[in-house]
Amino acid sequence: MTSPDGPVEGTRHVLVADDEPHIGRIIQMKLEAGPYQVTLVPDGRAALDRLQSDEPIEVVLLDIMMPHLSGLQVLEEARKLPHRRDTPILILTAKGQDADRIRAMGLGATDFFTKPFSPKKLMARVDACF
Repeated sequence: MTSPDGPVEGTRHVLVADDEPHIGRIIQMKLEAGPYQVTLVPDGRAALDRLQSDEPIEVVLLDIMMPHLSGLQVLEEARKLPHRRDTPILILTAKGQDADRIRAMGLGATDFFTKPFSPKKLMARVDACF
């Protein structure tokens, strides 16, 4: 839900970082069917660049395995940024090992989903961030 001038009033901005284009598009379509504006980026470096900016981002969805920087590296760096310290960050990953979940939660992740995931559950969890 964007216009050429930026976000449509009443929408909430979600940053989605996933290097699998089809997964990113599914998430984007699901969220944009609701009250969300989605920025989709293909790697960790692009995600961190967006997070370091003053762009209004209200929720972040990060894949763990991405080029350049992993989702866990992005999470760790985001939590060091004063303006992103409390931004909800959800981890989405095909890596469902307990060690990954423990590390993500220890770095400050808000939640952890393994792929394949239920788009309905994901939407409900994003909704709960507000």
